[in-house]
Amino acid sequence: MEPHSFFEDIFNHLSSLSPGAWCQAFFLFAGASVLAVAAVQGDARALLADYGARKADSNSKPKHPDEQSPTSRSTGNSNDSNTIGSKLLSLLDALTTATQVPHSWFAYFYVLSMACSAFWLLQYLLDGEMLRFLAAQQQDQQPQDASATFSQSALGWLMMTAQAGRRVFEHAFVIKPSRGSSMWVVHWVLGLGFYVVMSVAVWIEGSASLLDHGRHHDVFNTEALIKMAVAVPAFLYAWINQYRCHAHLAGLKKYSLPEAGMFRSYVCPHYTCECLLYLAMAVATAPGGSLCNRTLLCAVFFIVINLGVTAAGTRKWYASKFGAKAVEGKWNMIPFMF
Repeated sequence: MEPHSFFEDIFNHLSSLSPGAWCQAFFLFAGASVLAVAAVQGDARALLADYGARKADSNSKPKHPDEQSPTSRSTGNSNDSNTIGSKLLSLLDALTTATQVPHSWFAYFYVLSMACSAFWLLQYLLDGEMLRFLAAQQQDQQPQDASATFSQSALGWLMMTAQAGRRVFEHAFVIKPSRGSSMWVVHWVLGLGFYVVMSVAVWIEGSASLLDHGRHHDVFNTEALIKMAVAVPAFLYAWINQYRCHAHLAGLKKYSLPEAGMFRSYVCPHYTCECLLYLAMAVATAPGGSLCNRTLLCAVFFIVINLGVTAAGTRKWYASKFGAKAVEGKWNMIPFMF
């Protein structure tokens, strides 16, 4: 096959993807990227993955030379590969150190999410071109797919808005920003991208109902009602308990061990709630004949991978700081899985 033909085929394939498929690809690629970083060993993984309390703690306690990893030491007997590894690690250290942003910038995720929710609401109310274009593309590329009802799409939008609104409130009035705590800018950019894509993902599989402002306002669809009836209590349970977890963490002395409420059984119960929140959205907005919304299920995949890796790191951090018994018998995040 000639090179130009190969790239032309790729371009044609990509251009044929629906907006929903693009959203799914983003979530899957982001999740795979997190897994790739998690597979990195030693100091490089800490530089790429650690943020917040764990990063601040590691930065404030320089290692004794005898405790440094082989890649961070330089001896006269080092071979070329060790020397190259040491230089690459030093370069990575310099790069990640120079591109840190305050951990408090997490608040921008939820402000952006609220802004996106407001944008799509206005698009619907004003019959905006952007919403109609994406919805029409979804229908053109996947006309055979069933559509979620209007009520389901509206509920998905409402759930996403409620979650972002509560998180904005928490960052404004509950959470106490930690001085010196930071994260790599790549984490921050990935988070911004996630919330932009999520603002589309919650309604894209209901495109047909959004394009037709009358016929698909069917609130008496039994299957849709059952899914929403199951999803709403699960969402509210997770929504309320995540707030309780964040309030408990905010009330602790700096870097102390949380032990109240769901923290008795989980290392990171606020992550457990996060997974349940988005799973509830996936069920609530599932088109006819599907248990879950495929696009949002891909988002759940990313969330589970991303938070699962962070929860594992948090467990190790708690164990090193408070002793192994402090986390003994607790699930990291999801029972029987993490």
